[in-house]
Amino acid sequence: FGGVAAKQAIVCALMQGPEEHYQIGEELAREMYAPVMRSHRITLEQMAMLEPAMAETIGSMVVTILGEAMEEAVKNGVPYEAAKDFMLGHINIQLGIVFEKVNPFSDACLIAIDYGRKAMIKEGWQDLYKPEKIYEQVDMMLHPDKAEGLK
Repeated sequence: FGGVAAKQAIVCALMQGPEEHYQIGEELAREMYAPVMRSHRITLEQMAMLEPAMAETIGSMVVTILGEAMEEAVKNGVPYEAAKDFMLGHINIQLGIVFEKVNPFSDACLIAIDYGRKAMIKEGWQDLYKPEKIYEQVDMMLHPDKAEGLK
């Protein structure tokens, strides 16, 4: 929730009620997450694509895999602080490449990406954005007993 110097962008959607209530909700969100540099209005369906699908189901899963990868290096003898600093340094560069388009990945890195993708990622993962899959994700989050079969 916001802070004093870390400006951020927010997304807002009108879930119910009249159109004139949207602005009230956005102003409340701007206060809660202040300081806000920009606000994006999206639909409720788009919000569900962003959360849980993009941010939690996919994003948080990928970050936990990064943590597990680092822990595996530690188990294999790399000092924890060295592994952590190395991983975080690389993640910062990789985020810049992917999200800010600052540089391309090297040819060798592209080969490693393809190798890792084939080893770790199921074909069709993009189905997680289909409405029925988003509903399933939300349903399992609200009813954890339904997620027992995933373990």
